[in-house]
Amino acid sequence: MYTAVLVRYGEISLKGKNRGDFEKCLLNNIREALSDLPSRKIEHTFGRIFVKVNGDAKEVIERLKRVFGIVSLSPVIETSLNIEAFREKALYLLKNTPGQTFKVETKRSNKRFPYQSPEVNRLVGGYLLACTGHPVDVHNPDRVIHIEIREEAAYLYSQVIPGPGGLPVGITGRGILLISGGLDSPVAGWLGLKRGLKISGLHFYSFPFTSERSKEKVIDLCRVLARYGGDLRLLIAPFTAIQKAIRTNCPEELYITIMRRMMFRIAKKVAEQEGALALLTGESLGQVASQTLESIAVINKVVDLPVLRPLISWDKTEIMNLARKIGTYDISIKPYEDCCTLFIPRHPATKPRLAKVEKAEEKLNVEGLIKECLDNLEVMEITP
Repeated sequence: MYTAVLVRYGEISLKGKNRGDFEKCLLNNIREALSDLPSRKIEHTFGRIFVKVNGDAKEVIERLKRVFGIVSLSPVIETSLNIEAFREKALYLLKNTPGQTFKVETKRSNKRFPYQSPEVNRLVGGYLLACTGHPVDVHNPDRVIHIEIREEAAYLYSQVIPGPGGLPVGITGRGILLISGGLDSPVAGWLGLKRGLKISGLHFYSFPFTSERSKEKVIDLCRVLARYGGDLRLLIAPFTAIQKAIRTNCPEELYITIMRRMMFRIAKKVAEQEGALALLTGESLGQVASQTLESIAVINKVVDLPVLRPLISWDKTEIMNLARKIGTYDISIKPYEDCCTLFIPRHPATKPRLAKVEKAEEKLNVEGLIKECLDNLEVMEITP
């Protein structure tokens, strides 16, 4: 019975002269999300997008629920502009929507339609009451039958399904997500996607200190992110030689600080290759030794790119809750350790001094180690 899925967007409508670019990006992302389904017509009118369906509304909605920029969705029945047609379709919706009480709510953007919204509510609501006997409750109904009267047709629906909101992926540029197998970085990546970033993943892999399963875990996390942001490029950086050099030549309390500085140096080079304008991390202020203000300041010194930290004020419970919601939690808690957890010193520096860190790094062949890592990057294209 459903003929289309109504797509609503919110923040995009406030973009003024740039609104067209945001809408075009959203339309492209909708087409990409549905690309492996049978081809369908997508109509764009002011403030609304209609995706035509042919019996597969449920599958279309499942895809579109993960497209950033969409505020909400409704499977709709398109009908001609007359009260009898409204009544017929509204009765079908009422019979197929659970609940007892109901009300009819009309929006009439087509001012040439001869009945005003309250009149439509009364004419359709009275018919439904007579046919079903279900009571009307205008204040707190179990079901709302919505009627949108537009220029070309009317659309009726009873469901409003939340979308993820945010901005269309790709509209704000590209960022490099430093992704481990833990809870935080995939959630940070999801939040970056929500603000319109197209992300490439960068994972530091220390074989044989970390197993092949730890890499597979990161790939699985990227597959989840690809469900929201489309195909995702993952770069696997061999990090074993760098960690060995740090362990051999540097003070133990500075292992993590220097390791993170090396990661940021490599990430900057990768950003240049990928055309990215920012780095994205899962750091949360004060969560571990490398995430104190002093540590963050020292680590940041090696890059001149913006470093986005969307979780900086979040606590672990908030991060875990969002991880469960987006589908990364069960993957992240698998017991396969990443390169950071295996090289944590007994007493890591929480307030490292830049001069001491730079002095320690003089014993490393920094440029040589970075070049060796970049020359051996493994590149993967991850699909949803």
